[in-house]
Amino acid sequence: MEYDLELDKLLDMIKNKDYKKIVVQLPDGLKPRAKEIVDYISKNSSCEIIIWGGTCFGACDLPAGIDNLGVDACIQWGHEIFKRTEGWN
Repeated sequence: MEYDLELDKLLDMIKNKDYKKIVVQLPDGLKPRAKEIVDYISKNSSCEIIIWGGTCFGACDLPAGIDNLGVDACIQWGHEIFKRTEGWN
């Protein structure tokens, strides 16, 4: 099964929000496409990318210690949009 990862939409967001450093968190089924995602972002922006290799059970499952990484955003692929209102906790 093929999914549209909406990488153009992601790149627009990175540029419009002037993100310098992001975490990419993928559910297990999309982890094989991590290189594709990193390559696309790297080729089209100067944003630093951290791939979170741990489990991901949904938008509420943020990586432990993400607030210590100095990232501008945690990008997840899933079923629902989950927006941070303040802090990472």
